This record gives sequence, structure tokens and C-alpha cells, in this order.
Amino acid sequence: MKLYYKPGACSLASHIILQEAGLAYDIEMVDTDAGRTEAGADYHLINAKGYVPALELDAGGVLTEGPAILQFIADSNAEAGLAPAAGTLDRARVNEQLNWIGTELHKAFGPLFRNGTSEIAKDTARAAVAGKFDLIETQLKDCREWLVSNRFSVADAYLFVVSNWANFTEIDITRWPLLAAFVTRVASRPSVQRAMRAEGLIQ
Repeated sequence: MKLYYKPGACSLASHIILQEAGLAYDIEMVDTDAGRTEAGADYHLINAKGYVPALELDAGGVLTEGPAILQFIADSNAEAGLAPAAGTLDRARVNEQLNWIGTELHKAFGPLFRNGTSEIAKDTARAAVAGKFDLIETQLKDCREWLVSNRFSVADAYLFVVSNWANFTEIDITRWPLLAAFVTRVASRPSVQRAMRAEGLIQ
């Protein structure tokens, strides 16, 4: 398999889960602005959507969309325990988290990474992110370590990556101490350290 990624982008979640599953894979960085891979290929021929992640499969074909990739890796390597079994309420809860992170929290950060966004629009986006962080902080008040069944899952990897963007968008995550502790907890996992090191995010 090969994961097409952009350092620190949402593709980092897929990278972490590949590490957690102990799989053999390659990575290739993508310049999404230029639409080219590190090797010089036209990325739109690999993923017509133009963004990351994309996972080139050993059996052929390319899978896109982070939540789909995360679940595919988990389901293909069930022994790693990265998602509850299909058809269970816990699996529905993981899907619930993935959908909310993708459609609400992830999207709320969008203007903060978009070229040409005005300062007023950025302030509005930061306020929107803060509202989402408020919801997460409330969820974590029951002393859970992880989002579902108190077991690390693909949803935790995705939440970690998106929440960590606060560090690059002038949002003080320490305003949400439980979420900040969650981010620190995930960051300490060996799989996360390896993935971040491979992407040049840490030494």
C-alpha cells in the first residue's frame, strides 16, 4: 500500500492507524497546491478530488476520504482492535465520532488554512472551533481516556490530528484542559511518534 499525504494534514490520522496496525506501506508527500506528488506525478490522476489522504491498495485501485480509509484499515486488520465490530452499537459510536469530526470540527478549521481569508473571517472560524472544542470537553468530563468504550480507536487518531491544528491557528488549546490532556495522551503513543517523525513534524 501507499499513503499519499501532506505533513500534518488529516492524512496523518491514516498514517497513525497504518502504524498502529503494524502494516507494511509506503508514503509519498503531495503538494496539493501544485497538484503534484513528491515524485512529480500529477496527483489528480491518482485522486481526482485533489486533496489528501489517498490510499493506493495492494489489490489495485485507490481509496479516498479519511474516515473511509481509517475504517478500511481497521476492518482489514481486526486483530489490531482499532474499531469495534461492524453492527455493534460501539461501532456506530465510532462512526458517529468520525462523522462529527469530519463534518463539523475539521470543516470549522477550513478558513484558518485557506489563502486569502480575512482576519475577521479567521476570528469567526476560531470562535466556531471553540464551540466544537466545548462539546468535546463536555464529552471528556466523564473521565474517559478514549472516545468510545475507553479503548483507542480510529476516531481518537482523527480527533488528535484535527485538535492539534489549534497549535498552528492561534487557538490556545489549554482553555480545554481535558482535550489538551487527550492530545498529549495520543501524542505519546509510539505509533503517533513514528508517523509524525516520518512526516518531518517532530525530530
